[in-house]
This record gives sequence, structure tokens and C-alpha cells, in this order.
Amino acid sequence: MKPFVILQLRPETAAADNEYDAILEKSGLSPSQAVRIRLDHEPIPDGFELHDYAGVIVGGGPGCVSDPLDQKSETERRIEASILSLMPAIAAADLPFLGCCYGIGILAHHLGAKVGKERYGEDVGAVECMLSSDGKSDPLVEDLPERFMAFVGHKEAVQELPKGCTLLVTSEPCPYQMIRYKDNIYATQFHPEADSRVFELRINIYKDKGYFPPEEAKQLIESCNQQNVHVPEAILRNFVARYQPSGE
Repeated sequence: MKPFVILQLRPETAAADNEYDAILEKSGLSPSQAVRIRLDHEPIPDGFELHDYAGVIVGGGPGCVSDPLDQKSETERRIEASILSLMPAIAAADLPFLGCCYGIGILAHHLGAKVGKERYGEDVGAVECMLSSDGKSDPLVEDLPERFMAFVGHKEAVQELPKGCTLLVTSEPCPYQMIRYKDNIYATQFHPEADSRVFELRINIYKDKGYFPPEEAKQLIESCNQQNVHVPEAILRNFVARYQPSGE
């Protein structure tokens, strides 16, 4: 049985550990079914072969693909270069891929679409998402309600649907909430692994990263804790079930 590889882009250990735990919990994967690589700490290992894995799951992070290189730290540049180096092979072979938040920027950037801060940034919190007509027949989201809440918080966004992509989930403030390229390559702007507990921790960790005025952290935490956000985690379960069926 092939494991899934979880590529993490968060330099903050507490946030990275919590994200990894959340991905395992929400996807149903056990630690033995996953290989974790923190790209802030280590490069892609020598001998790494994508075909050795059932699928690739990419977490989020505070970096922005659209920021000029001279505004990125050495760690951010290294992380971005590492994940982008895998995208040509993933896209060419249509390998199972699920990019969460930062992952949609990586996919869109690789496909030549504009990623930027001009439009569609979203404040930290829960937003109502809607399945598109294509989403209603996609195996990762077809069993989701037509409307559901998801946690978001991003400075940049995909500004146009990348060529060759199918729109699966949209929202009023950000039209490109989930897309699919070819048959097996997916990315979300929202966080499918996040519930209110996860977002409370991230709000505390990232309160000085420019997502919101730091003095609003307590109010944002209270607002997130009032939301019952659990539907998006089904996307992680569906991804795992599709690419590693029970008993395989």
C-alpha cells in the first residue's frame, strides 16, 4: 500500500504540527500511511519519486506566490522553489494532488494564470461556499451540500481560472475556491483541514503577519468558535478514499 506524502510549507513549528495532525485526523490517514516533509526544514529528499506515493497533499502557509522575490525570506524562496519543482511532473502525469490554500496559488502559477492581491483576498473567518455545476458531479465534492461554510484567510488569490482547469467551488468574495486540473489535480483556496480549534491556534500564531490588526485577534477567535465548520474535511476523506481505496 502506497503512503500519501504531506508537504508542509509553514515555518512555524506549532502551526505545522497542528496542520499535520489536522490533515491526518480529517483525512482518516494514520501516521503509518503518510510521509511528512517539512520543506522549511529539509529539501526534497534525494531519490524522491512521486510514483512511490498514492497522492500528494500540500498544506498552507503565510507565503505569497505573487510577492517579489526580494520581499521573500530565504526560507520562503526555498519552500516555493521546492514545491514548484514538483509541479511539472505532477501536471504532466496527472498525478493525484490536493493543494490547500497556498497550494492553489502554486498550481495556478505553474499553469501560467495570474495570482495576485488585486482582487479576491478574504479576511480571516468562515465564508459560504457553493458547488458549481461541475462540482456537483466531481468525485471529491459531489456528496457535499450545495452550500457550506469553510474557513479562509488569504492576502492573494487566483485572479482568473487557469487554462485547462474546471471550477468546482465558488463564493461571493472569491470566485475560485476550488479547482481541478485534468482529472486528478485539485486545489482549494479554503482550508479543508481547518475547524475552529485549528483556526484559533493560527490566529494566535499569525496575528502579526498582516492578515488582520493584532488587536482583533480575540474577536476573530470568538467569531470562528461560533461557526460549525466541518463539511470541507470531507474533501480530504474523499481524496484519500479515491486514490487509496479500502483494502488496496
